[in-house]
Formats: sequence, C-alpha cells, structure tokens
Amino acid sequence: MPRQSSQGKCNLCGESFSKQAMTRHLAKCKQEHAGRETGQRRILHLQIEGRGAPEYWLHVEIPADASLKTLDGFLRDTWLECCGHLSAFNIAGETYDVTPEPDPWSGRKPRSMSAKLDGVLEPGMRFAHEYDFGSTTELALKVVSERQGALKSVRVLARNDPPDIPCGECGKPATHVCTQCMYEGPEGWLCEEHAAEHECGEDYFLPVVNSPRVGVCGYAG
Repeated sequence: MPRQSSQGKCNLCGESFSKQAMTRHLAKCKQEHAGRETGQRRILHLQIEGRGAPEYWLHVEIPADASLKTLDGFLRDTWLECCGHLSAFNIAGETYDVTPEPDPWSGRKPRSMSAKLDGVLEPGMRFAHEYDFGSTTELALKVVSERQGALKSVRVLARNDPPDIPCGECGKPATHVCTQCMYEGPEGWLCEEHAAEHECGEDYFLPVVNSPRVGVCGYAG
C-alpha cells in the first residue's frame, strides 16, 4: 500500500488537521477543554502509530496510575484483537509481558503488565508494543506530555481518517484485501466488484479497516 499524507479529526473540537499539525493543535485544545475539569490526577498524553504504517495513528489520554495492562487492553480493543494472541511492551530495555514467563534461552523473565504507567513512563519517552508474536503488529508510542485533571479512563483525543486505498484493478475505494496477494502489489486491494472476480476466492479476503493490522491474521476490525 503506498504511503500517503494523513489527516485526522480532533475529538475535542471536531476540527480536522494533518498528522503533523495535530500534536500542536492538541497542546492548545486540551488546555481549553481541561478548564472544565476539576481534579489533581496525573494524566499522560500518548501518541501512537503503526511501526511501518505511520498513516495509522492515535492521540490518547490515560490516567498515569493506570496499568500497562489497561493500555494493552485499549490497544487490543481499538486496533489489534483478532485471535487472543500474546502481547508485550518494550520500555527502556525492559519487556513487560501479558503472561511473563522466563525466556527458555536466556532464562530472563519479563516484567508484568500490572506495572503502573507512572512507574515506567515519563514525558518524552518512546516505547513500543507488539501484538501477536507470529504475524506481529508493532506500534510505536511516545509520551507527549502530562497534565493534572480528573480523567478516569482512556480517552481518544484524535485518530487518523481511514487512508484512501484504491482497488488495484479499477481505482475505486478498496473494501477487501486478499491476504495472499497484498504483499505482491496493489492487486491485493479490491473493490466489491473485483473482489467477486478475484481468483484467490473469498476465503482469503479480509475487510479493509482503519488499523495497522489490516489484512493480518483474522483481523476484521
């Protein structure tokens, strides 16, 4: 799938901005909307994107006393979950696993995702998330900033608009992706009409969805 410029919508004010402009916009927009809150809870602003697929991105806020497991659950629900695969965070050289078991080769045991965000993250830090250790979807995350407020759960500040992916046969919007052909070129992306004619058959199709896991494993959004 070709790279393209990415737009998204701010969920606070409803305006649309480019990916590059959204971070700057949210710095101001958050302040305007935070004026309505009362509370002294630490809240982290995270920017998240697909590693190798940066056209898929999110800005979220999450209480700093939430666990990595809570963040993992949000990522699964929003972008990743298909077949109950394992997942892990990589933060400052440490692995935080959903089921921490010793590595059979090194004997090193990952840390647990029960760790609180405020114990392992701080503004400016970059870290990573992996879902499914076979057909892996990798995410790149950054702690943009923190503030004080009364937020009680994860809140999506902004999200990319679905990328424009054309059918490889006619250029109309693609609605299906053939998991056999998607890595060979644009012919793996198909509109309704050409999906019906595609020689691989519907057993190899997945829907085109707004996620960096599009076309992978059994992910259907």
